[in-house]
Amino acid sequence: MYLCAMKLIADSGSTKTDWCLVDADGQVVATCKTQGINPFHQDDQAISAILNEELRPRLDVSAATAIHFYGSGLRPELQERMQRLFRQTFPQCHAVETEGDLLGAARALCGRGRGIACILGTGSNSCLYDGTRIVMNTPPLGYILGDEGSGAVLGARFLNAVLKGRLPAPLRGELLDSLQMSEGDIISRVYRQPLANRWLASLAPFIHAHLHVDAVRQLVIDSFLQFVDRNLVPYGSEDLPVSAVGSIAYHFRAELAEALSRSGRPLGRIERSPLPELVRYHASCP
Repeated sequence: MYLCAMKLIADSGSTKTDWCLVDADGQVVATCKTQGINPFHQDDQAISAILNEELRPRLDVSAATAIHFYGSGLRPELQERMQRLFRQTFPQCHAVETEGDLLGAARALCGRGRGIACILGTGSNSCLYDGTRIVMNTPPLGYILGDEGSGAVLGARFLNAVLKGRLPAPLRGELLDSLQMSEGDIISRVYRQPLANRWLASLAPFIHAHLHVDAVRQLVIDSFLQFVDRNLVPYGSEDLPVSAVGSIAYHFRAELAEALSRSGRPLGRIERSPLPELVRYHASCP
């Protein structure tokens, strides 16, 4: 056991990492952003460069004695590698915890209680959480094979409905004008250019702006119903609250609540980012 001076807590995606320095009383001392860290896609040199060339100049972490890092792509077999990189960069840290973003979401949303925790952003994921660990996880499978309820899949479903004439006709013209693209341009963007999932998810603001159109709102609800059916039903535990973190969950929370209500499942918490609640979770020393 050691006296905990300060903790460095991070929530990382492939695009950006949010860092938060917290004092012994659980108060936020400083925050910053760097580019994302994903050990599945980045080698040691790239990750070390982010820590030394981006994080160090922006945040004085010399007083930190513990690190809690939650990141996408951080599979169990990569945890030891990430811990080694952190210890090399911050040798004063006595405790280094590196976990996947799904456990971070569960801790942020459920604390030390049982629940079903979900991530609904560009991609999607979910788990059954017992208050300490993830006990069951339906594989998300990515936006081509899965990721139901995500921004990428919602964007794809919306484009399908617009371009196949299943939504009111004026929406087609509005969308093409907004994107400054033709139908052919859209097909090319999705199938011939990189990061199609991010581009599809970028349609979410347009979709949100048209929720007053009944057919659009129903499309969003149907997307969440599919997420429940294919990802949450395997967990059973219909009595447990379903909580979610991420931009799609946050901005479409009314439609998510409607889908859960139709499915007979209680709604838990909806948060845009897990970091504030992770700060609360780690407020007391281990």
